[in-house]
Formats: sequence, C-alpha cells, structure tokens
Amino acid sequence: MGVPFRFMHAADLHVDSPFRGLTDAPAEVREALQSSTFQAVRNLVDTALSEEVDFVVIAGDLYDSADRSLRAQLYLQREWKRLHAKGVQLFVIHGNHDPLSGQRAKLEWPKSVHFYGSEKVEKEAAYTKSGELAAYVHGISYGTRSVTENLAARYEADGGSGVYQIAMLHGNVDGQEGHDPYSPCSLSELAGSGFHYWALGHIHGRAVLHTYPHVVYSGNTQGRHSKETGAKGCYIVDVSASYETELKFVPLDAVRWENIVVQIAGIESEQVLLMTLEKAALEAASGCERRSSMLRLSLEGRGPLHHRLSDATFVQELLMGIRERIAEINEWQGNASEPWCWIYRIETASGAELDLELLGREDSFTGELIRSSMSIENDDDALEELVSEALQPLYANARLRKLVRSRQDERSRQWLAGARELAAGLLLEDAAVKDGDKTADSLGKAGAKTEDSGQERGDGV
Repeated sequence: MGVPFRFMHAADLHVDSPFRGLTDAPAEVREALQSSTFQAVRNLVDTALSEEVDFVVIAGDLYDSADRSLRAQLYLQREWKRLHAKGVQLFVIHGNHDPLSGQRAKLEWPKSVHFYGSEKVEKEAAYTKSGELAAYVHGISYGTRSVTENLAARYEADGGSGVYQIAMLHGNVDGQEGHDPYSPCSLSELAGSGFHYWALGHIHGRAVLHTYPHVVYSGNTQGRHSKETGAKGCYIVDVSASYETELKFVPLDAVRWENIVVQIAGIESEQVLLMTLEKAALEAASGCERRSSMLRLSLEGRGPLHHRLSDATFVQELLMGIRERIAEINEWQGNASEPWCWIYRIETASGAELDLELLGREDSFTGELIRSSMSIENDDDALEELVSEALQPLYANARLRKLVRSRQDERSRQWLAGARELAAGLLLEDAAVKDGDKTADSLGKAGAKTEDSGQERGDGV
C-alpha cells in the first residue's frame, strides 16, 4: 500500500518550433503560431497548479532543436520557477530533438527540477506536497540525436520497495510507422517490466497502449502542422493508495489544427458551395474550445462542380472568398487577443459525376482506359514506372526533383486516380458534345426539308 497522489504526464513540448510557409497569413496569425508552443508551456504550468498535482514528468523533446534557443531556455526557466514556488517537483528527460549533446546555456534551474543524464537509467524519488514518498521516477536522456539502442532494456523496477514505479521513455513502441525508430521497444516488453506506469514521449498522437500496467503516450502539447490535428495536451494521473490509476486528458494547445471534409454531392452553384464551406468552417472553429484554429478544407465526393474545382485559379479565388467571409463574420482581424479562424488551404479530391465501375465494363475506349489505369494502380512496379515517366520533365530541375520525389511514393495513386477521373470526364464530355452536334445536324436537316416542303406547298397553292 502506498499513498494517494496526482501527477502530470506531458511530452514533446518542442518550444520555439518554427512555423514555415504560410506567407499569405496575416501577421496576427503568424505571430500567434510562433508563440503557440510557449503558450502551451504556460498552459501546462497553469494546469499543474490548478489541478494541484504533486509532480510533473516530461518525457523528452522540451525543445525543437539540439541547439536550443536562449529564448526557449529562459522561458522554461521562468515557468519552472512557478512550479517550484508551489512545491511541485519536475522530472525531465531529453529526446532526439533536444539531446544533451546540443548547445545549452549555463542557467541555474530550480532545485525541484531534475534533469536525467544519458549514461545510465536514474531513479529519483517523487513526493507529495505534504512530504510523503509517492513514487520512484526512472529515466534516461538521449546523449545524441539518433539513439537506436533499446533503452527500455536498461530499466529495472524497484519492485521490492512497495512504492509506485514510473518509467519515462522517449521512444517508438512496436515500430509505429511515420516515426523515426529511436529507442525501439515492444509493448509486451514494457508491460512485463514491473513498472506501474510508462510515461512515453516521441509519438505526437496521444494513446493509452496498455492499462495495468499503464503504457501511455501523452502526445505533444501543441500541434505544429496540418498532420497534427485535434486537441493536444497532457494527462492528469490520479493514483490511489492501492495503486488504482485513472487518467484524464487536459488540452494545453493555444492553436488547434483541423482538417474539415466537405462533400460536394448535390451542390450545383458556387453560391451554395461558398455557404457550405462557411458553415463547415465556423462549426469547426466553434468546436475548438475557445482556441484559435488553423483549418484545411478538403472537398470530396462527386458533384456537378467538380470541373470548376479542377481549375486551380478557381480554387484559389474560392479560398480568398471564404477567408474574407469568415473574417467579416468573426471580426477578428486586428484583435489577436480573441480566437481567430484561418483557412490555410483548400484541397480538392472530388470527382465528376461518373460511375467508374459501370464505365469500366463498357466495350469502349473509355472503358479500356479505366480498366488499364486500375490495373496499373494495383501493380506497384507498373505504377512507379508510369509516374516516373510522366514526371521525367520535372527531374531536370534539382529543386523540383527533390520535391517531387519526396511526395511521389505518397501521392502516386492519388495522381493516377485524378488523371483517370479527368480523362474519363473529358472523354464523356467530348462524346456528349459530338452527340449534341449530330442531333443538331439531324434537326437542322429535318427542319430544312420541312421548310423546303412548305415552300413547295406554298408554290402550289
């Protein structure tokens, strides 16, 4: 039996992370994005104090780069002093973005803050605010950026102490795709290690991988780009005297990124489309819990406006139009203290009103085109050969070559599907025009014959 206590688990603060691009965004938006990682830290401290936690654990990547900025270090020093003044301990490991090998300023940190070294796994005692031993917190920092060793294998729980055991680790569990394989380990390994709680960092999506023992990614505290959507924050963890463990997620982000999907089916006019986008954007912004929002609108489905949406100029004008409407409604421009909503991109993945499955069964040129493209889509080698051949003119430019190749694997099927849609739509349009011309010719000839017959009848009267 232990004592009841409460702690905060956070990770991946990435303070002073740069926000590149967005050159067309207003100054208020760019400034708010640049300060958002700092604001998330302030929110973290405010939450730790309001939730009256006994201590805080941060599982790596406090900073965004190894050579961390002085501004970021001074900001954290000031915020950690706020925790220290209220008797809140802080336990910190460094990850791949802020390894101990990076450049650091020589600053004096509060005595209640413990930074773990990179030579061995250290065990530190965590106390309640009343001074009772609550838990042992184990951790090890990255010495260099790339750590491919399984650091989890070094951890040893102090099972004989009868004290709650917390392990902080910055790493990739079970080789999650899309993330660097730093400090790789398995979930079964962590679950069987004898620890009560694994406080994980590195993966920016929060996830509870296992309970009793708890293996938890808290995610990052502030979304930094379009792939980091939704609420970002930390977990408040309550542990009872019998070690029952309860988690509560608390958002800390200052700006929230969201991807809003809008279906174009049934939308027949630009006016209705604009109104639909406006409604979707405002609903998304209102769901961000009084936070500013960065929105991407993705237009999907099949509808009569597909061909308009295939025109890049039209889409850009649509983006400017919806931005102006949102700005007028919210009246946020020039008032950075109020939550704002910025639509940074409109993406189109729509299609013409085609039944590709039905067309693919036709004994026609269009049917053969659809069947061939679908066959290539299911053949990785054929798809790579086709896309590489199509993009060959772009490879001559070194900068374009690097950009195209970085996206080729991810978007090849998307490009092929778009080309299939466009080609099939144009072929059908062409066929419809020809059919219309033939019909017009037939009607014209029939009219001419009728007119001639009428003339002849008139002559005979």
